[in-house]
Amino acid sequence: MPSKSTDRPNPHPADRELLKLREAIDAIDHDMVALLKERQEQVDRVVALKRAHGLPVYHPAREENLISEKRRTARAVGLDPDFLEDIFRRILRQSRVEQTAQLARQGTKPGARLLLVGGGGVMGDYLARWFNEAGYRVRILEHDDWDQAARLCDGIDLALLSVPIDRTAEVVERLSPLLPEDCVLSDITSVKAAPMAAMLEAHPGPVVGLHPLFGPATTSLDKQVVIASPGRRATECQWLLDQFTAWGAIVISSDPEEHDDAMAVIQALRHFATFSFGKFLFEQDVPLDRTLEFSSPIYRLELGMVGRLFAQDPSLYSEIIKASPERRQLLRDYLASLQDSLALIETGDKAAFESVFRKVAAWFDPFSGQALRETTFLIDKLIERF
Repeated sequence: MPSKSTDRPNPHPADRELLKLREAIDAIDHDMVALLKERQEQVDRVVALKRAHGLPVYHPAREENLISEKRRTARAVGLDPDFLEDIFRRILRQSRVEQTAQLARQGTKPGARLLLVGGGGVMGDYLARWFNEAGYRVRILEHDDWDQAARLCDGIDLALLSVPIDRTAEVVERLSPLLPEDCVLSDITSVKAAPMAAMLEAHPGPVVGLHPLFGPATTSLDKQVVIASPGRRATECQWLLDQFTAWGAIVISSDPEEHDDAMAVIQALRHFATFSFGKFLFEQDVPLDRTLEFSSPIYRLELGMVGRLFAQDPSLYSEIIKASPERRQLLRDYLASLQDSLALIETGDKAAFESVFRKVAAWFDPFSGQALRETTFLIDKLIERF
């Protein structure tokens, strides 16, 4: 019978030392969690101070200075600067989200009365919840409520329109005679020139156009962009912009024409190109699951953006893409450019293709470095997840 000492393998000589090292690592991890908790307590004090003085959540210069300092520290102690930056950007974002969640309950104009026209829609309902949680008194006007419109408009401080683009002018004309003269009139459509003109013509009081560049699935307004187009009596509209800032959003001022020119590319052209790509995959009956098995991370990312578009409301994208004659003309120009590109391929002239490629690359050059850094980051995150 074998002796008791041979019933189990002898422990490796390094096992005891490994156990000690792992216990030390566990202790360090415990200390890190404790330090993060202590950091959060300091953040809570910062929130109280910002709430008391109406200060914004996001301070870009401070954050970038902090990241630069952490990268220098990482190099000095022999750590990967990208690794440390990744950690601290995640900590900073969590800090902003925590601050925003607490500040969301504070209104910049406490007790103000708001009328959300179209507040029963998805985006209207989303904004209604934010305003309600911040202590505003929110009223909703839907298409079946016009017999109650005069009562709903009585004494309101803000009328915010969340209606289809092609109905905005009609709603403005119908609503304006019922509004108090000092009521702020605003909209959240993705075009600004025509709605702003309609609001300024119909309402003699303060007017500001808004375009929130986020959807109702957004859980935090941290670093979300809101475009504001000043119309009339900007000082009286400022509390509304300050509210979005208090929620963590970045408010960018733009005149309606500049906004519409930018959105024609940022939204209409991009969504149309994504729609067309998805439609082509559908028509070709491409086996998506199988392509993902063969795919690079960048393909998965691109296909994810296509799938994201088709997971949402088609009427929203229909409105955005066909919102104006200028947008439709831009799409015709895009299709003509695609035909030119196809002709370039069909000639088989490799040198001609490379010549055009280099010209476009030179035009993109000021952005190319940033594009490589940002997409590399996204790809790395995608690899970590999948």
